Amino acid sequence: MRILYLASGIPVPGSLGGSTHAHQVARGLALRGHTVHLVATSQQPRLHLAPLVRPVSQRLDGFHLHHLDLPRAVSLLTVWPVVRLLQAIQPDVVMERYYNFAGAGIWAAHRAAVPSLLEVNALIVDPPVIFKRRLDDALGQPMRRWAVQQCHWASHLITPLQSTIPPDVPRSKITELPWGADVTAFARPEPIEHTTQNTDNPPIVIFAGSFRAWHGARDLVHAALLLLHQGYSCRFVFLGDGPERDQAQRLAAPRADAFHFTGMLPYTEVPAWLHRASIGVAPFRTAAHPALGAAGFFWSPLKVFEYMAASLPVVTADLPPLNTIIRDGQEGTLFHEGDHRNLATAIARLLENPVAAMQMGQQARERVVAHYSWQRHCAELEQILLRISA
Repeated sequence: MRILYLASGIPVPGSLGGSTHAHQVARGLALRGHTVHLVATSQQPRLHLAPLVRPVSQRLDGFHLHHLDLPRAVSLLTVWPVVRLLQAIQPDVVMERYYNFAGAGIWAAHRAAVPSLLEVNALIVDPPVIFKRRLDDALGQPMRRWAVQQCHWASHLITPLQSTIPPDVPRSKITELPWGADVTAFARPEPIEHTTQNTDNPPIVIFAGSFRAWHGARDLVHAALLLLHQGYSCRFVFLGDGPERDQAQRLAAPRADAFHFTGMLPYTEVPAWLHRASIGVAPFRTAAHPALGAAGFFWSPLKVFEYMAASLPVVTADLPPLNTIIRDGQEGTLFHEGDHRNLATAIARLLENPVAAMQMGQQARERVVAHYSWQRHCAELEQILLRISA
């Protein structure tokens, strides 16, 4: 198949979760023998006219990458370059990653009668507490109508959780499909027994993320300080950067000797950091994200999958679907979200029994390879694309 794939406003290559997703899907479909054209942005998109005339194109990891460097909020301005790309490529199917201010790909596909797939990774209609929703309501709901129209134009939709999509869209045209991990890149380069039983250094508990409020980084710092006060010997490493990093680092200051904050890292360096660790923590807090409270935990937990691929036992919140990915006592331990004392207890269970923790890490690796790899994601996605383009 010839596939035109739009990820408006997403930098590729890049270190964001969306960057990883778009890159891995384009790469995975190309590895399966398809000709993939991915439309994304470079690292620093600026508002200028050049992209509206001609995208900057290159080859990357077996697929064609076209940079249309416009800020996300004006993504619909790419509609005519996208139409020209569609005419030049003559794709069998168009895929687009849903975003409030995007939709050029789905519109162009509908106009040209080309089958299309809409990827939905967030709640399409925000809850009323969100300013964007209140503004849209005040203006007569133009954004809502545009979003729902894209759902109806699309031949099919994929999403980690069906509750992200308005109820008036037929459930028969929706497939739940989780993200995955690059199980090759995150595989440990040495036997896990050697890494886990090395007693020269204290175990490392690791967090990776963009420090959004709902990522729970501050909860992990509070739990870490409690564990250190209780006499546990371990270190805590926080990978990445974002809005709450400074607050988390200030909270950790009384025991700065036991914490390390890396700041922003190239994505290619993340596996090596995970390989130094003994436990991966994803302390999600849905109360900090109103949309998650309204629709359930619809984010596909990339960091959880990558911890698993690195053979780490995972500590995460006891809520669906996280508690179906990480089963308590099998691939890691669960805690009551927002409760840092219970989070500390969940981490302590692994620190106190390193042999069991190692076994859980091995089981996590086996589970992600079997069910949550990008290879599996792309194989299932391929079947959907073949069906709608037939």
